[in-house]
Amino acid sequence: MAVQKRARITSQVQLAPGIFSMWLEEAEIAKKASPGQFLSLYCNSEDRLLPRPISICEIKEDRTSLRLVYRVAGKGTEEFSKLKEGDMIQVMGPLGNGFPMEKKKAILIGGGIGIPPMLELAKSLDCEKSIVLGYRDKNTFLDKEFLPYGQVYLSTEDGSLGVKGNVIDAVRQYAVQGAVIYACGPTPMLRGVKAYALEHNITAWMSLEERMACGIGACLACVCKTKEKDHHTNVDNTRICKEGPVFKAEAVEL
Repeated sequence: MAVQKRARITSQVQLAPGIFSMWLEEAEIAKKASPGQFLSLYCNSEDRLLPRPISICEIKEDRTSLRLVYRVAGKGTEEFSKLKEGDMIQVMGPLGNGFPMEKKKAILIGGGIGIPPMLELAKSLDCEKSIVLGYRDKNTFLDKEFLPYGQVYLSTEDGSLGVKGNVIDAVRQYAVQGAVIYACGPTPMLRGVKAYALEHNITAWMSLEERMACGIGACLACVCKTKEKDHHTNVDNTRICKEGPVFKAEAVEL
C-alpha cells in the first residue's frame, strides 16, 4: 500500500542534457517497491498542486533509498532539478503494478526516458538477459550501468551510436532472442514492440508512459483502451496508474 512521506534527497546529478538522477532516502517506501512501479513527487510551489509521476530506476540493496532518473519536461520537473543534497521533498508511493519476475531468457527494451525503470528490472531478473536501449543521439545515459546485467545493444535515431533507427531495428540487426520481452518507452516504440512480439509469438510485458494526474486511479485521466472490459468502469478501458503501468501487450490497444 502506498504511503505519503517527506523524503530526504541524498544526491542529485545531471546525466545528460535535461536528464537528472536523484536518490531519495525513504526506507518505508523502498521496502515496498518493486521494478516497474513509480512515485508521485509533489512540488513546493503552490501553483502546481498535482504530483509528477516518476518511475523507480533503482532500489538500494539495503532497501533504505530509491533512485529516480527523469527528464525535465515542464515547470514541475524543472523545480525538482534545482533541488540539492539535504533538501526534502513530499513523495507518495510505491504506486502502480510492476513487472512480473518470469525466470525465462529475457529481452529488456527501453526507449528514452523509458530506460530508467529497466535498470532495477535488469538487476532483479534471475535469468539470461539481452538489453536493448534506444536514444535520439549520442547523448546517452545509464547505458554503461546496464553492462553488469546482460548483453547491451544500442540504437540511435541519427545513427551516431549503435544501429541507426529504433530499438526493433537493433533487435532485428543483432538477432536478439528471448522467451519474454519487457519494455518501457513512448507509445510508438511500444507499438513496434507489440507487433514484434505478436510476429514471433513472444510474451511481452509493457510499461505505458502516460500523463498521470492523481496517481491513484481516482481522476480517470490516464485511461487506455483494452481488449476486455475493465472491472472498475465496465467499459473497454483501464487506468494506467492503478491497473498498470505494466500490462501484457495483447491486453491493451495502442
